[in-house]
Amino acid sequence: MNLRGRNKVSPEFSMSSMTDIVFLLLVFFLLTSPAITPDALDLILPKAKGKSTNTTKASVSITKDGAYYVNKERVTEYTIENAIKTALAGQDTPTLILRAEEGVPIEDAVFVMDIANRNSFKVVLAVRPN
Repeated sequence: MNLRGRNKVSPEFSMSSMTDIVFLLLVFFLLTSPAITPDALDLILPKAKGKSTNTTKASVSITKDGAYYVNKERVTEYTIENAIKTALAGQDTPTLILRAEEGVPIEDAVFVMDIANRNSFKVVLAVRPN
């Protein structure tokens, strides 16, 4: 009596389906990773000795492209003063943190400092530590 089956199981494993799945997962995570953190601004701050403290609720970021952000919200140069006033409303010693990316023209930083000076806000320039 012959009890062996006619179908033999192959001991080989095909990796092509596994590589397809890994490739699709890689593409998925590459495409969705910028969508996960849209609030983060990737600014390269100038180096300096010292320490900047983030004890206030208002910060102004300036990118190389000339874009202004108040507390991670993009604003134009025409509406930045009102946005800063709104962010610093109700504070007894309003302090503004200025984060100007490395390579930003000095005129853009002076523009924000002038707004702070007109409204009697204290300005702290943020830098990255050495």
